[in-house]
Amino acid sequence: MSYETSEPVADESSLAERVAAGVVGLNVLSVILGFAAIFQWTEVESEFFGVTLFNLYGASLVLTGLGVVALGFASRADLVETTPDRSAGLLTGALFGLVGVVAGGLFASQTLGLGAVGWLPAALVVGVGVGAVTVLPREDVGSTLPVGALSVLVGALFLLDVFTTEWEWAPEGFSATFTGPVVGPVLTIFAGLVCAWAAAKAHEGFGTRGRQAGAYLLVGLNAFGMLGVLLLLIVFVVGKGWSRMVEGVEIGLFSEPAFWFHVPGLDQYLIFEIPGVWFYWPFTMNGYSLSSDVMNGVLPSIVGTVWLVVGAVLFAVPLGVGAAVFLTEYAEQGGFTRAVEIATNGLWSTPSIVYGLFGYAFLVPRLGNTTSLMAGQLVLGFMLLPLVLITSREAIKTVPDEYRDASAALGVSQWETIKSVVVPAAMPGVITGVILGVGRIAGETAPILLVATGNLRASGGPQVLSSFRFTSSPPFVANPALLDSISALPYKLYATITAGVVSSDPAFGWATALVLLVVVLSFYAVGIASRIYFRRKLEQ
Repeated sequence: MSYETSEPVADESSLAERVAAGVVGLNVLSVILGFAAIFQWTEVESEFFGVTLFNLYGASLVLTGLGVVALGFASRADLVETTPDRSAGLLTGALFGLVGVVAGGLFASQTLGLGAVGWLPAALVVGVGVGAVTVLPREDVGSTLPVGALSVLVGALFLLDVFTTEWEWAPEGFSATFTGPVVGPVLTIFAGLVCAWAAAKAHEGFGTRGRQAGAYLLVGLNAFGMLGVLLLLIVFVVGKGWSRMVEGVEIGLFSEPAFWFHVPGLDQYLIFEIPGVWFYWPFTMNGYSLSSDVMNGVLPSIVGTVWLVVGAVLFAVPLGVGAAVFLTEYAEQGGFTRAVEIATNGLWSTPSIVYGLFGYAFLVPRLGNTTSLMAGQLVLGFMLLPLVLITSREAIKTVPDEYRDASAALGVSQWETIKSVVVPAAMPGVITGVILGVGRIAGETAPILLVATGNLRASGGPQVLSSFRFTSSPPFVANPALLDSISALPYKLYATITAGVVSSDPAFGWATALVLLVVVLSFYAVGIASRIYFRRKLEQ
């Protein structure tokens, strides 16, 4: 037997879907504007077409709240074709009830001025009431009525000027003060997300499909939100530090002699010149200078950061990959390997300051009793080692046994199989672990503060390559630059803040932070390019 939907019902359903989609879109826009205000991408006093941002919040929330309530009652009155369940569910009721407890408690204690004896019963009554309104009716009403009421209430607070940019709340017993420019966007984000969830359920007709649509929406918004927060952070730092970082940049063309020879008959020299590019970037190519005519830069800190990361990678990656190969391919899986796994997991979660204290107590006295580049490289290498070991083991385990069996069938030894088959196949996973680890150690401040940094007024970075020299006594090679104190970008930023430089010249601090961000992203780019290279090599 087949059922046909009548044309009026189909038209109403199509209209309801369009309304639900519009509510979702408007709420997503409100959430974006909320995050933009929190990260100061948009000023809270700004206006859009003559409407203040807070009034825009209020109008959007009231409109979407009424729309959600209308969708719920249209479904309940069978004006649209939906398949709601008998109830919105206990979990939904408990969560909405918790929101009711918080809202009721704040209203009773802060607005009505009731004490603990008065506001607690009021909060419980409101919470139980909201939970009952959510659970007892059918799903279409229970999922939309509390959400719509919340959205309309928050929107009304904006439109009635209860929440303004000058609003402040300093609760008793807390040292914090909540301000309108922070609370307003946060409430908008919360109400917008909940209202968008309810509208997504209504768009799919509630029931199983509606719950799935609501969950997909929240998960998708969460993913885009994380990317958006990352993008906003980058844009924020770039906006604050870009002008100072590129100040004084000069670029031009010049010609220089390439080769020349003497013309005997004319008794002159014939010179051939080639064009060249002249580039000068003061902030990244200068160090500390006492001259007022020279801009202070962060070149020593950039070079120090690069050498710290390079040394840590050269120390940790061979040890980590070698240990992973031994534990996976040679060692018997038993108590020893489980103990190593527990130890590496614990070491990876150890706070960085503990590594710094270890380096300060154990390495510094044995390396000239002073802070040095080598001590910093070793400490950061110890921090990187657990993650390299963990990710390398997991990457090696994912290599199919068929690769090993095919190599053994050809008479290849186990070591040759590991070297030529297993490790190359696991290399993309190994590089992924290195990328994650480098992202952590490149921005560490506490360890290098204790074991590596020292001179902030250096004019240049450590000359590691040019300082190598051979000696006639063991270990027959020396490099004084490895035993010198250095400067690094995280420490440079920390020192400028603690010394008050950021207070008098905030642009210098933001420019330093931007350079640190660029350096870390450069390490990421190198790692990602290496991973892509090995992955393509495996696919050939």
